[in-house]
Amino acid sequence: MPNQPSPLTKPTLDKDLDKLSYVEGAAEHVGNWLIAPGYALIFLGIAMLFAGSYVLDRPGATLVIAGVALAGYMALNIGAKDVANTVGAAVGARALSMRHALVMAAIFEVLGATIAGGPVVQTISSSIVDTSRLVDSGLLAWIMISALTAAAVWINLATWLKAPVSTTHAIVGAVIGAGIASVGVDTIHWRTVVAISLTWMVTPLLAGAIAAGFLYLIKTFIIYREDKIRAARFWIPILTGTMAGTFFAYLLLVLTRAAPLPPVIVLAAGAALGLFVWLLARPLVARQSLGLENKNSALRSLFRLPLICSAALLSFAHGANDIANAIGPLAAIVRTAGLSAAEPSGAAPFWVILIGGCGISVGILLFGPRLIRLVGEQITKLNPMRGYCVALSAALTVIVASWFGLPVSSTHVAIGAVFGVGFFREWYTRTSQRRMSYMRMKADHWDMDKPDEHNPDEVSRRRLVRRSHFLTIIGAWGITVPVAAALAATVYLVMVAVFL
Repeated sequence: MPNQPSPLTKPTLDKDLDKLSYVEGAAEHVGNWLIAPGYALIFLGIAMLFAGSYVLDRPGATLVIAGVALAGYMALNIGAKDVANTVGAAVGARALSMRHALVMAAIFEVLGATIAGGPVVQTISSSIVDTSRLVDSGLLAWIMISALTAAAVWINLATWLKAPVSTTHAIVGAVIGAGIASVGVDTIHWRTVVAISLTWMVTPLLAGAIAAGFLYLIKTFIIYREDKIRAARFWIPILTGTMAGTFFAYLLLVLTRAAPLPPVIVLAAGAALGLFVWLLARPLVARQSLGLENKNSALRSLFRLPLICSAALLSFAHGANDIANAIGPLAAIVRTAGLSAAEPSGAAPFWVILIGGCGISVGILLFGPRLIRLVGEQITKLNPMRGYCVALSAALTVIVASWFGLPVSSTHVAIGAVFGVGFFREWYTRTSQRRMSYMRMKADHWDMDKPDEHNPDEVSRRRLVRRSHFLTIIGAWGITVPVAAALAATVYLVMVAVFL
């Protein structure tokens, strides 16, 4: 009788199949790392073909197509990094899933870039370097190509390191560095640079103050009230209507830029839409609040929709502002190649803005989640109320700056708002008499020990902002401009040595 295989011995064929399965699993794991970069390369190829359909028969077409590739690469990096600023609060507060947040951000980024991206593009493309003093028009194109290359590489590296540096800092520093390497310091509009730098310092403080103000309103008039749900029914529609009316007024200003409407009409239209949204939101909030307990957890569910709307608004504002970081240099390249004579002021053609907006959206979808958790969860704890304050204050700050054509850092603004909320909570927790009265009332109701405000452990526990992240982020901001400037100058000198 033939020998039967031992039941403990696996047949040779099964072993080989298992090995093949392990190999296939390993190959699939390695291949997953290549999927996103592969799609990014496909996007860049499509963008270059799209641009070629406009410029292929024109002089300077090669330089423009190269600029499109670099601008697309920069836009991908902006989307990968800055999505944390736009939807980090919503994801951190668990109002949106990561997938839904990325899709929403991608849509509103394109809308913001194409509808309202013009003024800031003009600042980057023509207001930092004095183009009138560049005798050789091709020189400006090489300056902008060097700036795009340096800024994109630095942002790519910072994103990989999970450092929330500013794309605005990177491109402004890179344009300055390449301009100095090309024709010296005299061609830089230092007054414009100083104005931009001042906005970088002021806007995070402004966003933090606005966010703290909204949170103070919510704590005072909703959270620390005896009947929270009743207070929420009254105030949430007002906040929603104010947000909608403000955004509509801004949108009217943008859409009628060529033939501006009188300010009274713009304000009246914004107020009318705000009133309409308020009336619409009242029954919706009332219906949502039915059956909810008088607890903070119930308030979080009521603030979910306003938070999502404010995150969408911030995505729109980010697209309007940060599109210039990718497209501003490309607009200058297109202009020097003689392809946008109709826009002598530095405004980019629509197809150029569309490439940048789509690039940011593709970067969001492919690479977005890396920094979302840092901004949304690791600086200070966010819930829907705090997340709403962060997103709305950041959106309002960026919208005002975009209207004036100032390339503010959305990273500064969003993180400034997050820190503003965190530091305000620390101060409010220590000093608010309203909060202490509410906590004592709650302790009496549940027969609990009353809180001791002089307990050192309690005071230490209330340090609600992680100082290590604060110092790391400030350090990253500080080095971005000089690093980008030095890298751009080096790239320019290398390109001149090789190609010119």
